[in-house]
Amino acid sequence: MFVDRVEIFVKAGSGGRGMASFRREKYVPKGGPDGGDGGDGGSIIIRAVENADNLSSIAHQKHYRADSGQPGGSSQCSGRMAKDLFLGVPPGTIIRDRERGHVLKDLTTIGQQVTVAQGGRGGRGNRAFASATNRAPREFEPGGEGEERWISMELKVIADVGLVGLPNAGKSTMLSRLSRARPEIADYPFTTKYPNLGMVSVGGDRTFVMADLPGLIEGAHSGVGLGHEFLRHVDRTRLLIHLVEPFPSDDSDPVENYRTIRKELELYSAELAKKPEFIAVSKSELTDSETICKRLRDEIGLEVEAISAVTGQGLAKLMHRVVARLDEMPRVQPTVEVHLPTPHDTATREEV
Repeated sequence: MFVDRVEIFVKAGSGGRGMASFRREKYVPKGGPDGGDGGDGGSIIIRAVENADNLSSIAHQKHYRADSGQPGGSSQCSGRMAKDLFLGVPPGTIIRDRERGHVLKDLTTIGQQVTVAQGGRGGRGNRAFASATNRAPREFEPGGEGEERWISMELKVIADVGLVGLPNAGKSTMLSRLSRARPEIADYPFTTKYPNLGMVSVGGDRTFVMADLPGLIEGAHSGVGLGHEFLRHVDRTRLLIHLVEPFPSDDSDPVENYRTIRKELELYSAELAKKPEFIAVSKSELTDSETICKRLRDEIGLEVEAISAVTGQGLAKLMHRVVARLDEMPRVQPTVEVHLPTPHDTATREEV
């Protein structure tokens, strides 16, 4: 199951209370205070990890709580610190405070992390209150409360190249031909219901990530069909390959189909419409497909490639053009983020 939106409640552990005690030994009549400090509570930390492509691993649970620190003991013994609780998510996950709506962190690369709930600090024992004028303090501190909040997580696929086009334009077939990805392929519309990623190798030493994105239909910018479920995943791609089917099964006009997709991109986001785009007529192994390719060039005034995922025609040329364009482009900048306090050091950690 592909999950790209999750809301969860996180509660960090509270700190352990400090201890109020005095040293009691037979030959030490005035041992003084020896109450230890409580241990810090565990924090909840979200980290971008590899081998994760959606949020299904944490969607099964709505509430996550870290353990609290242990109370301090006598003989100046400090309470044990609780383990931090780690949640693994795929790169491209945007984490927001649900109530306030601001972005806590945009995890764009593997290893990035953010503390979404800080553990409470352990309380001080009575030994910490001893002074020259107060040699037998009975004061101690309770542990601090751990932070809690509702957070929302949204995954936007990070890919160098996004395949766009109407349903059945041949996007999944092309991805399976160029990479080891194995998306579902069938001869009916909307076979692809969620993004599929594949690593494309060009020339043996140059690679990039390509995403097969669910098909658009007219009105997608306002939520028709897969709507925003598709369009928001295109935000993170650096450039687009627009596939046009030469002979659609519904007998629609290929040129008008191209213009329909372009209109949806423009209506959804002006920035999205400005992304570099390569246009390719798929299924060029079909008779008279070159006629459609020439007509598309003439009517839109742009370069159009003729490709075939079945025979391999035109794919190498198109991929080399894509690589050359990617090398000229800057990397995608992450969303503005709000930094929270860094987690406290702990001896051991727990990962989920």
